[in-house]
Amino acid sequence: MTRVTLIGKPGCHLCDVARVVVADECDAAGVAWEERSILDDAELAEKYWEWIPVVLVDGVKVAHWRVDPQELRRIILGGLST
Repeated sequence: MTRVTLIGKPGCHLCDVARVVVADECDAAGVAWEERSILDDAELAEKYWEWIPVVLVDGVKVAHWRVDPQELRRIILGGLST
């Protein structure tokens, strides 16, 4: 089951940076992640176009624009309420 979703679009510099952070933290934690583009999904585009990149963990938005590696790691390992 995918726990982490990165929402962005091609050609987005912040999305490129977020992708590295998400991949590194998810790989280190052994957590599945996926990337989705707002260009391929009208609902995502409507909801998140001005916020990309957006990171969801278990379907909950935990970051946008810039992704803090330590915060993402804390959330992945400890849950959203920790």
